[in-house]
Amino acid sequence: MRYGMTVPFGGVPLHAQREWFEELVDLGYTDAWSAESDGADGFTPLALASVWAPTLRLGTAIIPAFTRGPACMAQSVGSLAQAAPGRFAIGLGSSSNVIVEGWNGIPFEEPYQQVQAMVRFLRDAMTGEKVTRDYGRFSVRSFRLGVVPPEPVPILVAALREGMLRLAGREGDGAILNWLSPADVAQVTPHVAEGAARSTRESDTGEREIAARIFVIPNPDAEVARGAARRMIAAYLNVPVYASFHEWLGRGDDLKPMWDLWSAGDRKAALDAIPDHVVDDLVVHGDPAACRETIAAYVENGVTTPVLAVLPFGVDMRESIRALSPSAGS
Repeated sequence: MRYGMTVPFGGVPLHAQREWFEELVDLGYTDAWSAESDGADGFTPLALASVWAPTLRLGTAIIPAFTRGPACMAQSVGSLAQAAPGRFAIGLGSSSNVIVEGWNGIPFEEPYQQVQAMVRFLRDAMTGEKVTRDYGRFSVRSFRLGVVPPEPVPILVAALREGMLRLAGREGDGAILNWLSPADVAQVTPHVAEGAARSTRESDTGEREIAARIFVIPNPDAEVARGAARRMIAAYLNVPVYASFHEWLGRGDDLKPMWDLWSAGDRKAALDAIPDHVVDDLVVHGDPAACRETIAAYVENGVTTPVLAVLPFGVDMRESIRALSPSAGS
C-alpha cells in the first residue's frame, strides 16, 4: 500500500525542509504530494524532493487545468518527469471559481471540457511527437515537447461528481478525491470503474489509482479539533463545486443551515451550525492511533493512495507526522 504526505510543510521555509523530506522515507511514507492554491506552486517542492528523497514517489494534487497554458503545462510535467524518472504522477483538476477566476482572472467556464482537453493534450505531448490539434477548449499548433519523459507519466484527475469521476477512469490513470468520508469512498469509486471500462487507450491495464487527500488533526481534544475543522469545512464547502458535491453525497440537509447563515453573512453562526457528525465524517481527529484506524477505513473502502494533510492544531507538526506514520503503527 502507498502512504503519502502532503508537502511542503507549513511554517518552514522551502530551503529548510530537506531533513523533513528525508525523514518521511525513514518513517515509511512512500509518496509526497503537493498542491497549488495560494502557497508554493505545485512543482517546486517536488523538484526539491526529487533530489532530497530520491526514493519517494511524487505527485500533484492538484494543478489547476486552467492556470497554465498547454505548452507551459507540458514543460512543467516533462521537466519533473525527467528529474524523477518513473516516480512522478501529474494530478489535474478544474480547481474552483475562487482560484481560477477570483485569484487568476481566468473565466471559470466549462471545467469538465477544460480538464478533458488538458488530459488529452498531455497524452499527446508526452510522446515527444509534434502536436497540432484542436482540443475544443484550446488549439495547439506545431508544438513539440523538448523534455520527453523516459517513462509514461500517470495522469490522475481530481473528481467530485459522476461525470468527472468517469472521465478520471476513462481517460485518466485514476482519480484524486478530496473532502469525503471513508463511507463516501464506496459511493464515488464505482463511477471511476465505469469510466475505466469504457477506455479505448492502447495498452490500458484497466487498473486505476484512487488517491485521496485526508485531513488529519491528531489531537485527542475533540473540542479543539472540531473547532479548527469547522473553520476549514466552512471555507471549502461554501465554494459552489464542493457544496454541490456534498449535496450529491447526501449531506444537503445537514449543511443547509450553515450555507444559509454563511450567505446571510453570519459567519460565527454558520460555523456553529455544522453538526458534529459532519465534522467527524470529513476531518480525521483523535489520538494518533485512532486516526490511523480511520485512515485504514479509507483504504478498506477503495482508496489506494491515502495522502495525509496534517493539521497541527494544538499539537506539534513534526511529531504528528511521526505519530501518524506507517512505522508508528507497525
